[in-house]
Amino acid sequence: MYHLARRGMRVLGLDRFSGGHDRGSSHGDTRAIRLSYFDHPDYVPLLRRAYALWDELQDARGDALFIRSGLLYAGSGQGVIMKGVKASATTHSLELESIMPRDVVSRFPGFIVPDDFVAYFEPDAGYLFVEKCVLAHLNEARRLGAEHVTGSSVTGWTREGECIRVTTDCQVYTADRIVIAAGARSAPLLKSLALPLRILRKHMHWFETDADAYDADRGCPGFFYETGEGYYYGFPPIDAYGLKVCEHSGGDEIEDPLDDPRELDEAECARVKNFLGQYLPGVSSRHTRHVVCFYTSSPDENFIIDRHHEHANVVFAAGLSGHGFKMACVIGEILADLAIEGTTEHPIDFLRLARFDLH
Repeated sequence: MYHLARRGMRVLGLDRFSGGHDRGSSHGDTRAIRLSYFDHPDYVPLLRRAYALWDELQDARGDALFIRSGLLYAGSGQGVIMKGVKASATTHSLELESIMPRDVVSRFPGFIVPDDFVAYFEPDAGYLFVEKCVLAHLNEARRLGAEHVTGSSVTGWTREGECIRVTTDCQVYTADRIVIAAGARSAPLLKSLALPLRILRKHMHWFETDADAYDADRGCPGFFYETGEGYYYGFPPIDAYGLKVCEHSGGDEIEDPLDDPRELDEAECARVKNFLGQYLPGVSSRHTRHVVCFYTSSPDENFIIDRHHEHANVVFAAGLSGHGFKMACVIGEILADLAIEGTTEHPIDFLRLARFDLH
């Protein structure tokens, strides 16, 4: 909405829920952002643009959206995450500091890195205040003239001549072009594409901390650990709930997030506590908060961003696989490019639907 409106388009946004809701994967206070991207080095040019766009939005709103806390990586030097981080940094000449494991505790008190691990620190990484970022985009879009309708569900769309007819449970709209960015609802809204997506339930946890070492104003960074028991990441406390920590690996596959009970998974919570006990021993076992979100994942866990192969005036983003929010701003820019121009200068060939053999 924001990127289309700022280019002078007449824009209508349709959302089932109001801005900043907790029904997808864009909630939970904070989301990590980093340049040394282990998922695929081709994301780095998109991330560089995302950094510029987040700063631009932050300046426009006059509110803190992006905190550059730095990010501590730790894990086996032969692990897929740590090798990917190093490869990405080398390919794109990123600032990534190598730290001896024994020196981590003096540099970042409260963190333990075993001697057989390697550790890196990315100073320009950090975290986004996720709900505030969503609302900032919506507010700027409306300021630029976009309309935003909430409280009704899109049930389908059809092409009628050169236009698209969009049906909701309340009304019918027509548009020259549509953009579909529907998260877990992407597959049914793009049924003819047979998108190979699955939905995973993921848990976020908060714990009290007894040690000042985890305070952001004392230099505590975000963190990502690749361990033999799973991948874990987290952020310093931003409020009374304490330190946030999540397991990035694993997750139970579900059918529909709206029908999910969102209950605490005791076994998963125990794994998180075990991780903290080994690597962040100053964090209390007092569990203060639990929130569920959902990853809509593609087979290779990379985004799918493209134009519909049968309808050139339909573009979409889907399968962001739990790591898309940090690039939400540049994905919006890309979708606006595709909707208006039919192409984009951003390097997204590796994200095109054609990479999957769906026939």
